[in-house]
Amino acid sequence: MRGASPAARRIFWLVPLILLPVPLGLNPYQQFVVDLVLMYVPVAIGFNVVVGNLGLFAFSNVAYFGIGAYASGILMAKAGLPWWITVLPAGLAGALAGVVTAVPALRGVRLFYLAIMTLAFGELMRWTYIRAEPLTGGSMGLALPRPLLFGWPLDDARMFYVFLALAVAAVIATERLLCSRFGRAFMAIRGNETAAAAMGIPTERFIVIGFAWSGFVVGVAGAMYAALIGHLSPDSFNLTELILEFAIIMVGGLGSQLGSVLGAAVLTALPQVLTSWPGSEELGFGLLIILVTLFLPRGLASLLARWHPIFRDRYLVE
Repeated sequence: MRGASPAARRIFWLVPLILLPVPLGLNPYQQFVVDLVLMYVPVAIGFNVVVGNLGLFAFSNVAYFGIGAYASGILMAKAGLPWWITVLPAGLAGALAGVVTAVPALRGVRLFYLAIMTLAFGELMRWTYIRAEPLTGGSMGLALPRPLLFGWPLDDARMFYVFLALAVAAVIATERLLCSRFGRAFMAIRGNETAAAAMGIPTERFIVIGFAWSGFVVGVAGAMYAALIGHLSPDSFNLTELILEFAIIMVGGLGSQLGSVLGAAVLTALPQVLTSWPGSEELGFGLLIILVTLFLPRGLASLLARWHPIFRDRYLVE
């Protein structure tokens, strides 16, 4: 696995620095859209670990997202904890869900069968949100108190900086994982799982680690969602949400950290840009997916890689 150049590292750190003054020039709605983009960055990164880096068709990402959101929301609404304390438990709840959804993969389930089983897990969790009314509010949803950070209310500007820090941390931590022996094992499993096992790689262990890390990162994103929206509903974690998340990593680039960031930015912001023309959001969404599939099968990240070699392979290195 090839690392990036020092120039690529400088660009990585330059991007968050450039974004620091963003809240100064945005109205509340524009700030909400930017925060939404930052929230979808770890969602895409976690999804890409399993689908892009491990090469497994597991569609349980929306389940991790919902579990993280409800774990954070329940701790806030029922236990009275401030939001910042709930972020880690939300990630751990997502990681536990990742371990659970790794079980079919450990039993040799692959391709569309694994996709259907993990998709069913997401629907099972949505049924749980509806039925566990004392905790989740059922189909009416769960209203959340205002998120706090060390006693300070998270207004638009503070939320932006917290979300930016969490998105950068997700990129850094995941990239370090992928640049380690874990990432090399992931690539070997994606290339040929049987050959990887024959070479002495404990494939089952690395599959569990990949699913658990994916669940942890997406679970943290779920806590970000709870803070941003302030109300949790089972309908927020349905099949439509899964399609959006899969489209993000496909348009951005499977297995690419940079692609995860690009996909989150483009597919989150595009519908907001097209809201002035009714019906154009769906048209633009579908057209973008078709064009990228036909002309950029490796995603938008490959377009930047063609433009300059520093964007190849990795958005960040160790």
